[in-house]
Amino acid sequence: MDARKAADSLTIMTEIVLPNDTNVFGNLMGGRLMYWMDIAAALAAQKHCNAPVVTASVDNISFENPVKLGNAVHIEAKVTRAFTTSMEIHMRVWGEDLTQQYKYKSNEAYYTFVALDPNRKPRPVPPVLAETEEEKRLFEGALRRRQLRLILGGKMKPDDAVELKALFT
Repeated sequence: MDARKAADSLTIMTEIVLPNDTNVFGNLMGGRLMYWMDIAAALAAQKHCNAPVVTASVDNISFENPVKLGNAVHIEAKVTRAFTTSMEIHMRVWGEDLTQQYKYKSNEAYYTFVALDPNRKPRPVPPVLAETEEEKRLFEGALRRRQLRLILGGKMKPDDAVELKALFT
């Protein structure tokens, strides 16, 4: 299976924050943003593997700045690394005040998706070709992030996380 460029999976999704998307403070609700992020990540994963995908995990999402009512939300999603049947997708979220014409970072997160075959069983995915310095940095860190996810999910013993352990020894 031929490697595919990380850049080819880039997905940019834009939404506008409407009144039904906000909480009582006029800020975009976290759940609504997570819903949009899940869609953007799924699109990036499907672009990479040309197959249906399902969400396997969502890493910590920390909100740096609220996105206000009437502002635009830009979600940038890109596959950082592929494993056997799964892919890590990195996302950055930006708010944009269209009236004042400035952008600000809202948050960033990593999602993991698994590709499915026609029988809804996991199927192999192509490797990722990281080209830019940022893509290479994200690619290199993906294995450690994966090992941490597997440990926290009870699917890997801490002693087996060789890449992760190397950070502390």
